[in-house]
Amino acid sequence: MPDPTQLAEARARLVKTLPTSIELQGRSAAIARVHELVRRAALSDAGVLLVADAGADVTSVAAELHSRARRNGTPFVQIDCASADPARLDLWLFGTAPDAAPTDLEVISRDSQVAASFGGTIFLRDIAELPASVQSRLARIARDGEVQIDGQPVTTNLRWIASASPGIESDVQTNRFRSDLYRRLVKSRIDLPPLRDRAEDVPALASRVLDDWCAANGRPPRTLTQAALALLAALTWSGNLAELRAVVERAAQETPHDVIQIEDLLPALNLERAPARFVPSGQLREARLRFERDYISAVLQHHGWRMADAATTLGIQRPNLYRKARQLGIPLARASE
Repeated sequence: MPDPTQLAEARARLVKTLPTSIELQGRSAAIARVHELVRRAALSDAGVLLVADAGADVTSVAAELHSRARRNGTPFVQIDCASADPARLDLWLFGTAPDAAPTDLEVISRDSQVAASFGGTIFLRDIAELPASVQSRLARIARDGEVQIDGQPVTTNLRWIASASPGIESDVQTNRFRSDLYRRLVKSRIDLPPLRDRAEDVPALASRVLDDWCAANGRPPRTLTQAALALLAALTWSGNLAELRAVVERAAQETPHDVIQIEDLLPALNLERAPARFVPSGQLREARLRFERDYISAVLQHHGWRMADAATTLGIQRPNLYRKARQLGIPLARASE
């Protein structure tokens, strides 16, 4: 029989303070729906599947689910299914090779990651990347709720949380991912919206990223100007939170002053339209006008082409904004929509 003291000590080593999820920052309607789904999911021990595009911080959402549930204070074990060698992943998860002889229960070792998660939560990140053999063993454990350790049956008492890309259903339909394991993980499903669908949350997310960076690096608190935040909110962020984090952290690293402005963000931004229109001419005035046109257009788009709101963000009077828009060739028809 496994030594309960040893198992408890192994679990205790994995318990960490879990931060409030950065991915859940903001007040948009899209993220408000996610908040409600997280609240409901935290009320039970049923499996949860987090579905998100690349770049979303699914780990922090999984940790948030764990911390809100009654299992708060128990182990939270994260398994990155995409990063490990399949053979090593098998041994890391179960501590043993698959048992060649038929047994009533899946055989694992007491020093495995599955055993370390007993009583708590195991988070399987990118489950579609799991090898078929590992899927089979996990499905058996999820089905039985028990394993065999040192010849004795042990109740797992763990919660399953997993993440996957939006194409997971296709993997199930083509038998690339086991349907029985999928069914056990999808008692509850939470789709995380991409940043392009929650642009109004970008300022809050960027500010949180900056706060976290300052705290982690022992720096005094810093801020982003309203104009800088408006520019960030106007971009599409195909790489989602990971891309936004990279831009803000680079600006924080390279900026010596406490207030980060637009020009501090530009070296880290990939403004996709600019290279196509840029013709090196050596004229600073042309470059400045090009930037003004792009930035004012971005601020107008962020505010839904509401001239008064855009003028406030830009720090100019509304009549001056109309004049600037005409001078720079920004279509005013869109402002009246």
